[in-house]
Amino acid sequence: MAAALLANTLYSLGFVLEKRALGSLPEVSIRQPARLLRLVLGSPLWIGGSLALAAGFGAQLIVYRTLPIAAAQGIFVSGLVLLVLLSARLLGEETTGRERYALAAILGALLMVVLSLDERADTVSQAAPYPLILLVCVPSLAAGVWLYGAAERRARHRHRMPTTGVEYGVAVGLLYGVSSLAIKGVSSYLTSSGLGGAVVDLLRSPYPYLLLFTGAFGLVMSQAALQRCRASLIVPVCTTVTCLYTAVLGTLSFGEALPHDPLRLALRLAGTALAVSVLLSMPKHDPRPEQPPVGAKELTPP
Repeated sequence: MAAALLANTLYSLGFVLEKRALGSLPEVSIRQPARLLRLVLGSPLWIGGSLALAAGFGAQLIVYRTLPIAAAQGIFVSGLVLLVLLSARLLGEETTGRERYALAAILGALLMVVLSLDERADTVSQAAPYPLILLVCVPSLAAGVWLYGAAERRARHRHRMPTTGVEYGVAVGLLYGVSSLAIKGVSSYLTSSGLGGAVVDLLRSPYPYLLLFTGAFGLVMSQAALQRCRASLIVPVCTTVTCLYTAVLGTLSFGEALPHDPLRLALRLAGTALAVSVLLSMPKHDPRPEQPPVGAKELTPP
């Protein structure tokens, strides 16, 4: 529990610091990844945020060794509250009433997932068949990259309304969901006896290569999206997609059985369905800034 709460704090702080650093940088684009990396690596504030995210990754490894996947996701999503508070305090971002209701509904949905857990029956699995992991992860990566590219093409339309970032959040959330499964897989090798043997076994698995892919693409995609959209919206959407993806597909892939009790099973399925429906109903565009009336003259003081 302590490691999960620490990971929440580090992830929220890391995203907010990166967003603040990106606000003072020239516009970045996924079509120029080398330029993007050069710009962000020249910002001490961005480096501080990335170090916080890296420390959160270490805390997440500890969590996956001791908690079932679904339980871990329920705790991780509680960090959304801290993220919204930090975004308002440090970035000056404000969420609309509809978005606040949506975030509350997402927290309620994931609370239902947590209540569906039974510590007496839930077990922590440590392994999954490699072909099954690849069957789950490869299509998810392709879907995330395609969705991000589609959002980019729509955003370049001149007369398109400003996007809130929901599509970007879903796309990056799919990549981070695959990354979360890879972290779960890596954590299983931390219990192996002998460091050398554990490293060799790890390199024979698909997990380090999935982490490398999601780390490289997720870095470029998330930074471009963070610069254009509000962190208080895009990160909660990304986190929700990641948590649901990991809780559902991770539970199935690693063989952590669904609840046998009908009430707990209903809570888990209903919570998942509610969170997905809220994501689909969230506004896709920010309102256009108000334009002054035609013919209005600016008043200047004498």
